[in-house]
Amino acid sequence: MANIIDGKAIAAKVRAQISAETARLKEAGVVPGLAVVLVGEDPASKVYVSMKEKACSDVGIYSDEYKLPAETTESELLALIEKLNKDDKIHGILVQLPLPKHINTEKVLEAISPEKDADGFHPYNVGRLVIGKPLFQPCTPYGVMVMLKEAGVDLSGKEVVVVGRSNIVGKPVAFMCLQQNATVTLCHSKTKDLPAKVAHADVLIAAVGQPEMIKGEWIKEGAVVIDVGVNRVGEKKLVGDVEFATASTRASAITPVPGGVGPMTITMLLYNTLEAAKRHMK
Repeated sequence: MANIIDGKAIAAKVRAQISAETARLKEAGVVPGLAVVLVGEDPASKVYVSMKEKACSDVGIYSDEYKLPAETTESELLALIEKLNKDDKIHGILVQLPLPKHINTEKVLEAISPEKDADGFHPYNVGRLVIGKPLFQPCTPYGVMVMLKEAGVDLSGKEVVVVGRSNIVGKPVAFMCLQQNATVTLCHSKTKDLPAKVAHADVLIAAVGQPEMIKGEWIKEGAVVIDVGVNRVGEKKLVGDVEFATASTRASAITPVPGGVGPMTITMLLYNTLEAAKRHMK
């Protein structure tokens, strides 16, 4: 059976480090601050925002929540972001996605100051990531990289296969792996013979959002599997993008769902906010 890469344990370790460093910053007179903006009543988004609020409190980061009605106009939201860009108490800004359909998401993300872009989605930060000089890195793929490091996985020279090409996970994690000298194959819905591509992977990163789409028998013996997917099946059951039961008999290490990549996303948001506050001091 594969070793389980425990996202909860790794997240707890990183959060303890963030908490200690936040305490040191406070002694120097700086309280890291994160503003979270939620527009509308999306149930999943409301849960995520409350989790982020609690996580900030746990590590000593000041959090400011802006819960706006669904009918908030684009210009009203942009005006709030402009105000937060100028607020010295706020070092990181996160606009919870998805936004209501009448608001242009790209326009909103581009309005956030790159120096306060705690999510790492601003085109400036995406560009810096691509050239290997990141300022802020997107939280979920950043969490994946921390997990691989904590699990002792050296990516140099490895064949990494990423399934999923989203701007939030697939593309950025591919560039992050390239920076670690991996040879990266980025697969997607139009990829021909996906099982053959997956079978070459020394490290598989699955971020496609389809329950157990990647079958366990596709996995190479001894591969490392990072499953970013969280899919609800039935009323309560959560499964990943990888067929865990079979994959865990072939892989050398694997992340569970839940309890794998999930806890790392908010953890890296806290980390980015802390880093933004440290830069603000310079």
